[in-house]
Amino acid sequence: MIGKVCPVVIRETDILVFRHPLAGVQLVKGTIEPGERPEAAALRELHEESGIRGRIKRAWPSSTEIVGEENWHFFEIETGSLPDRWSHQTQDGGGLTFEFFWRSLRDRAEMDRRFVNALAWIEAHRS
Repeated sequence: MIGKVCPVVIRETDILVFRHPLAGVQLVKGTIEPGERPEAAALRELHEESGIRGRIKRAWPSSTEIVGEENWHFFEIETGSLPDRWSHQTQDGGGLTFEFFWRSLRDRAEMDRRFVNALAWIEAHRS
């Protein structure tokens, strides 16, 4: 089973998402490295993909129902004030530029099945 993390940044009823130039609209997500704690992986992935530094507000239960052979660990992240939109160039993966923005938790447009599943899971466990 592959360990994944999904650091979730929520602003009122909206969630932070980004447009990957090759793969559509996504949530921040990444793989837990060997020996790494899920909490540390979530904060690392958030910073690598968005440039954001935050702290864990709450850990939600993990799920093996998002994608087969993956165990997703979800963490709600607190950050300082964030703009409505911004771009971030990653240092890994060829230096791609990700376009970040906010959207309703219920908006699944242009998202791969795994992110649709993750949003449904987040919505069900948020309160």
